[in-house]
Amino acid sequence: MTIQTVILAAGMGTRLGRALPKSLTTLSDGRTIMQQQHENIRAAFGSDARITSVVGYRAETIIDAFPHADYVHNERYDQTNTSKSLLRALAATGRGGVLWMNGDVVFDPRVLGRAVSMIEREQSFVTVNTAQVSDEEVKYTLDENGFVAELSKTVVGGVGEAVGINYISRHDKRVLAQQLQRVDDQDYFERGIELAIAENGVRVAAMDISDLYAVEVDFAEDLERANQVLS
Repeated sequence: MTIQTVILAAGMGTRLGRALPKSLTTLSDGRTIMQQQHENIRAAFGSDARITSVVGYRAETIIDAFPHADYVHNERYDQTNTSKSLLRALAATGRGGVLWMNGDVVFDPRVLGRAVSMIEREQSFVTVNTAQVSDEEVKYTLDENGFVAELSKTVVGGVGEAVGINYISRHDKRVLAQQLQRVDDQDYFERGIELAIAENGVRVAAMDISDLYAVEVDFAEDLERANQVLS
């Protein structure tokens, strides 16, 4: 399978307090966050998988570290959020479906293996963890058919958390891009997905990986937790 993957890595990552982009944070096993993402993508989809990173803050440091990847630049990285970075990536990746992830997620390589069947049948999805529902994280609810209904940090009565690894099918890609175009600069990409669901009838599955690890590294304690699951 030849698949287009995107890593969103334009942000400054100020909450972690590092000089380099957060995706270049070194883990306890010696790899950077982005390196383990590259390796997980290759393990699941082979060497033909196309990896595009959206870069902004200190972009040259990421490009130097991964010279063979493709890059999209978000020059307004300090004024926009992930919605606009993803919009740029969708515009640069042709007509096919796109698997994307936040550039700060440390995750079990089996996560992408679990995604293969959904990608093959062109089912858009968000990857979720039902084991915890934190107020600070993106939460979701389901509709009567088991598809995602709401998706944001302000969801009330969420049944789990989104973990920052997602797929948009080639059928749904244009609609998502249109919704990302109209959302506010400071919105997360989840707002675009939520609008595509509510206004365009896009069906987004919730792929449960509660039995596997996926840690979004925002703070020092998240990095410590990521290192613990790697050890």
